[in-house]
Amino acid sequence: MTRLTHIDETGRARMVDVSDKAATTREAVAAGFVRMSPETLKLALAGEGKKGDVRAVAEIAGVMAAKRTSDLIPMCHPLALSKVEVRVEPAEGGLSVSARVKTTGPTGVEMEALTAVSVACLTLYDMLKAAEKGMVIEAVRLLEKTGGKSGDWTAE
Repeated sequence: MTRLTHIDETGRARMVDVSDKAATTREAVAAGFVRMSPETLKLALAGEGKKGDVRAVAEIAGVMAAKRTSDLIPMCHPLALSKVEVRVEPAEGGLSVSARVKTTGPTGVEMEALTAVSVACLTLYDMLKAAEKGMVIEAVRLLEKTGGKSGDWTAE
């Protein structure tokens, strides 16, 4: 059984000590989806909402969130991110959200990519809820990560 790195020998939560880990290039890609009606999607794509261009605002919110991940997730290390790219694109049934995050450091950026996607999805919901309260945020997941001791990983 795999040992959880954020739990010590006594079962207490802890921040992992990464001081002896090598600084390497690390990258992570995450994705999510906001399911909505065709009418709401049309509003989102028009870029003329009362709160502004919903896609652009969600992308900016995702970038800001990635940079604040350690403020939101208790055991995350504050990281100097070298790249955060968030994309909101139309897809069948709603809007697809993706984030690519990169750093050079002793720990990975999976949580930063997942946080960017989650907050971008929440921002889309917030900006479009006047049109449709029944939107569904779904499939927030890690797609790939590279670098670090555990090596590269890609979702099936």
